[in-house]
Amino acid sequence: MSGYNIIWAFFGVAVACALAYVLTPKGNEQTVIRTVIIMSLICCYLMWAVTYLAQLHPLIFPKKVGLRPPHQERF
Repeated sequence: MSGYNIIWAFFGVAVACALAYVLTPKGNEQTVIRTVIIMSLICCYLMWAVTYLAQLHPLIFPKKVGLRPPHQERF
């Protein structure tokens, strides 16, 4: 796990958004379709990035409690 995955995923989502913008079929609802596709991609990326970064750099480290006496001095 590295922080560079966030950057590579961002570029992937940017390319997907550009393709969605260009390849959206013409019609009355073209703007709505573009908006829905691009916003969905951005929201999914942001949710993934927050989850990934929370696992990469946790704010609270787990504490081991209730260990048997011989194992307590190691932790």
